[in-house]
Amino acid sequence: MLVKDIMTCNVYTVKPDTPMREVVSAMTLYRVSGLPVLEGEKLVGFIAEKDVLHKMFPSLEDSFNIGQSIDFEEMENEYASILGMEVSKLMTTGVIGVAADMPILKATSVMVRNRFRRIPVIDGDKLLGMMSLGDVHKAIFKKCIDSNCSARS
Repeated sequence: MLVKDIMTCNVYTVKPDTPMREVVSAMTLYRVSGLPVLEGEKLVGFIAEKDVLHKMFPSLEDSFNIGQSIDFEEMENEYASILGMEVSKLMTTGVIGVAADMPILKATSVMVRNRFRRIPVIDGDKLLGMMSLGDVHKAIFKKCIDSNCSARS
């Protein structure tokens, strides 16, 4: 199977100037962990839940300051200020993507190596769709069911 056979084509996207409040709303409403960031039709970044939550964490330097107490309850209060930011302040640039004509397990290996749950399907810098680990699992399961594969003992 190829990526184009299982990818999602109707993808919710955001722009670099989209307010994070809108992004987080879309992530929770559509139950996705990340969204492609487009300028026109060009893929310029990716914004993921981990980008949002990472912004609340103390810096590595602060974490190593022994004797300094980190107030994790106060860190939660930082979330409100993150919601007021624009996507461009938090997004990951230099996005890794896969080609539509790539075998799904080869694309999955790219995802696993990079610890991604979903990945953009691209042609150059143009977004064609998205593929998730769930898409891969579902497709392989369906193929197995359709071909009457049996469990091996």
